Amino acid sequence: MTSSIKLPPVGLIGPGAMGLGITRALLRRGFPVHVRDLDPARNALAQAAGAVVESSPAAVAAKAGIVISVVVDAAQTDEVCFGADGIVAGLQKGGVVMVCSTVAPTYMSGLADRLAGHALLAVDAPISGGPARAESGTMSMMIAGSDEALELCADVLAAMSDKRFVIGPTPGQGSTMKLVNNLLAGIHNAAAAEAMSIGLKAGLDANTIYDVVMASSGASWMFGDRMRRWIDHDDRVAAALPILTKDVGLALEMAKGMQFPLPVGASAHQVFLGTLALGHALDDDNSLIHYYRAMTGVELP
Repeated sequence: MTSSIKLPPVGLIGPGAMGLGITRALLRRGFPVHVRDLDPARNALAQAAGAVVESSPAAVAAKAGIVISVVVDAAQTDEVCFGADGIVAGLQKGGVVMVCSTVAPTYMSGLADRLAGHALLAVDAPISGGPARAESGTMSMMIAGSDEALELCADVLAAMSDKRFVIGPTPGQGSTMKLVNNLLAGIHNAAAAEAMSIGLKAGLDANTIYDVVMASSGASWMFGDRMRRWIDHDDRVAAALPILTKDVGLALEMAKGMQFPLPVGASAHQVFLGTLALGHALDDDNSLIHYYRAMTGVELP
C-alpha cells in the first residue's frame, strides 16, 4: 500500500534485471524514483513503471539525496560515480551512494574513502534473491555503513528488502559477506549440474532425479531453482552466467589475499569458465550442465 506521507526522491543507476525490480518496489512504497541506464529499453521499462528517466547519473543525483547503484561490476561502479556526468558531480554534500553491485571488499572500502573526499557517504549493500524478490521487496541485503549513513537510508532499505543484515560499520564488510554467499551459490550450482549429469549418464530420468534430491539430504536452493528451470526448458536469463563466474572469481581473489585455500571453490570456478568457453556467455547460469555434456557426452533431454 502506498503511504500518504510524501517521501523523498530516490535515484537509481542501472534498472536492469535487479535494478528494475528495486525501482518497482520503491515506487510501490511511494518513493519518487529517478533512473538512468545506458540501455534505452531498460529506461523505457522503468518509465512505464512510473520512474522518471534522467539524462545522466549526475542528473539522477541532482534530484535525490540517496542514489542506488545496481551496475555489473567495479569498473561500471567507478564510471557511474566518477566518470563524466557521474553521481559525484550531481550529489549534494552529505548525500549517500548505496552500492548494490557485487565487488571486491577492498574496492568497496576504497570507494567509500574516495566518496568521503567529496563529503559523501557510502553504504555497502550487495543484494541476493533474483529479480522477482527484488520487485516484491523480499530479497536479502548484506549491509555495511556508518550509523549516519544507515539512518539516512533506513526507509529506503526497508522498502527494498525484508531480510536486511547489518554486517558492520565499515564499507567492505557487506561485500565480504556477499562473496561468502556467492561462493556457496557457485559451488552449489556446479554441484547441481554435476549430480544431474551423472544421474542422466547412468540412465535415470531428469524429473525423478529432481524430485528425489529435493526430498532428500542432497537438496539445495540452487539445485531446486536451476535444475527446475533447466528441466522445464525455461530459456529466460534470470541469472547471467558471467555474473556468478565473476563473483566466484572475486571470492578466490579475496582468499588469495588472505592466503586461504578454496579448493572446492576453485574447482567450481573452472566449471563456470569451461561453460563460458563453450559459448554460453549470453545464457543463464543453469547452463553449467552443458559443460558436463561436452566433457562426457551425456545426452540431455
